[in-house]
Amino acid sequence: MPEWSAVLVSPDSDFDGAPLLRTEVPLEQGHGEVVRAVLRATAHGVFEAYLNGHPVDDTVLSPGWSSYEWRLRFVERDVLPFVAGLGEGEPLVLGLALGNGWWRGRLGWAGGRAYYGDELGALAQLDLTFADGHTQVVGTDETWTAGPSAVTANDLYDGETIDARRLDDSWLRPGHTGAGWTGVHRGELDLATLEPYLAPPVRRVLEVPAQRVWTSPAGRTLVDFGQNLVGWVRVRVQGPAGSTVTLRHAEVLEHDELGTRPLRTALATDHFVLSGGEDVFEPTFTFHGFRYAEVEGWPGEPDADALTAVVVSSDLRPTGDFACSDELVTQLHRNAVWGTRGNFLDVPTDCPQRDERLGWTGDIAAFTPSAAYLFDVDDFLRDWLRDLAAEQRAADGMVAFVIPDVLKYVIKDDPAASVFGPPDSTAVWSDAAVWVPWALWQAYGDRRVLADQLDSMTAHVRRVETLLSPSGLWEKSFQFGDWLDPTAPPENAALAKADPSVVATACVFRSATLVAETAALLGHGDEAHFRDLAERTRAAFVEHYVGDDGRIKSDAVTVYALAIAFGLLDEGQQQRAGERLVELVREGGHHIQTGFAGTPFVTDALTLTGHLDDAYALLLQRECPSWLYPVTMGATTVWERWDSMLPDGTINPGQMTSFNHYALGAVVDWLHRTVAGLAPLEPGYARVLVAPQPGGGLTWARTSLETARGRVAVAWTRTDDGGLDLDVVLPEGVSGVVRLPGEADREIGPGEHHLNAALAAGVG
Repeated sequence: MPEWSAVLVSPDSDFDGAPLLRTEVPLEQGHGEVVRAVLRATAHGVFEAYLNGHPVDDTVLSPGWSSYEWRLRFVERDVLPFVAGLGEGEPLVLGLALGNGWWRGRLGWAGGRAYYGDELGALAQLDLTFADGHTQVVGTDETWTAGPSAVTANDLYDGETIDARRLDDSWLRPGHTGAGWTGVHRGELDLATLEPYLAPPVRRVLEVPAQRVWTSPAGRTLVDFGQNLVGWVRVRVQGPAGSTVTLRHAEVLEHDELGTRPLRTALATDHFVLSGGEDVFEPTFTFHGFRYAEVEGWPGEPDADALTAVVVSSDLRPTGDFACSDELVTQLHRNAVWGTRGNFLDVPTDCPQRDERLGWTGDIAAFTPSAAYLFDVDDFLRDWLRDLAAEQRAADGMVAFVIPDVLKYVIKDDPAASVFGPPDSTAVWSDAAVWVPWALWQAYGDRRVLADQLDSMTAHVRRVETLLSPSGLWEKSFQFGDWLDPTAPPENAALAKADPSVVATACVFRSATLVAETAALLGHGDEAHFRDLAERTRAAFVEHYVGDDGRIKSDAVTVYALAIAFGLLDEGQQQRAGERLVELVREGGHHIQTGFAGTPFVTDALTLTGHLDDAYALLLQRECPSWLYPVTMGATTVWERWDSMLPDGTINPGQMTSFNHYALGAVVDWLHRTVAGLAPLEPGYARVLVAPQPGGGLTWARTSLETARGRVAVAWTRTDDGGLDLDVVLPEGVSGVVRLPGEADREIGPGEHHLNAALAAGVG
């Protein structure tokens, strides 16, 4: 770890929650040119750093949101280009712009703010190395000054106000003596909590032009960007000095007007006060989840060219793609990509628009296998898992509902905000401690994630072991269960068909099994304990939940899907469970009957038990509830509810309704592995399984993945005679197995392969 001589400083005046900090020092003389310049910086709040009038990088919302009590990340940047060429004794100006961010802004649905601290502050240190080896250190200390910015209000939920009349970049230039500037004072910071970023930073990753500007029936000016996204709108405008342009954001229209009710108390509104000249506004201390914006106060009529949506996300490298002959299914996959991009904004959030935006553990537990195919999320989720482990150590092994766990403060301030009762370990949600690192190991083949998280993984399962009843079942504490089963009433998403204790006990078996596998891989001595726990849990599950007729308690699609996919049943029980599962799926008209727990596994369970046609029928269902119903309604991201919007264009009456949640999009993992046919035979795709299982009337599908070993691709097409043409690309050093229905396995090596198969009668 680097040494710090700088100290965290806070402005003596708050300056509307968006202060500027600066220092000006001469470059030391007599040592030649500067040959190395490194800036390290972090903040209580969010910051943007400037050196000699230039932003030091293109990141935004740094240092993001971590479990600040134990981890505060800092950025480290090579800034030599900004000091190269300065002569000896010339002034050097280092400046920082601060905003509230997650540190002091609103968090959670109870209306509270400043859970981590009520004062903004910054820590920055510029280390300069000269040609003769001499070093000069410029760091935050009590000699810095603070002053006002053009930002007069900022909050992640509510939006940002910028007054262009106050814009003045003289604070970034030598000799600044701005009126109203004050001093700073030393703040509190434990330097031991500082860590470098492991995850990629947040950046502007795309720009989306306005597609349409029109007047609504109520006379409002509306803008459609054509895509539900996360970020803000960059505005170019000229009008009378002091006049205000206001933008309100929302994901959908309801009856041809902006649909803001799902935002709950989040205002999601930006205000831009004009200077009288040509102004360009970017509200970089907030973000919104939106497709539409309502514009008020524009001088004249806004032109589409004046409004650009700036997409903001952790800077993740896209890795996997998919397309097939059914355009709705291809669009479903696109929706999952956009949902991941929008919600992977420093923390894997549930949703990006309302008064929540929290790192719900259940969502990412369900979705990690899909996310790890769509993007390179290895470092992103390993960083988040460090927060999970830190929160867990402070909570006696409990994995909280959200990471970072701000809810512990929300509930302390307002006990009524704990709508789920006293927090404790919960199935699927707390299982993220095990399921996420295991999915990363499978996707990337890097054992470091297992080694780093082993203590967390074992602590979770050991805590859950203490919560089991004498009969070996997890049946006493609160459970989310099969959250958002489509039959649950809008006001109570936990009232699912699947018995929550059945779901929870099945999850104990899976997590204990995966921890045992991890212990075996790492040579850890606890393997036998967790294998024994898994076997005892399996036996208890069968004894108490599986009837002599093969029926599983609560007789719901999800309980059969989990029992089959997790391997809880013997061969005979598996067959009967598969038969009952497909009966229920058919009785339901191939409409979705699962929520967060069952949805990632139901198509696999049908496939494993020989009901591929029914898995396809479930996938291709277009009526609500189904994966494709939102697509038919124009969705461009995955919805939180199967019916977030009702067929008549009315928003679901529930108070928890998002149009950008990735969890129910976990079926895209099955699209990759089963429809297109690409899966790892060994972790990290050191060996691959090429096993497409055509069906549903699809005539072609293709997928590709940029692995650590290179690009792997599979494409298949149905031939006129009912056969299959298959193209496979494997990179150097990678081998694979081709497995087609009715055919013997074929071993293949690196290179391009063109194969043909005569599919068995009735396949597809």
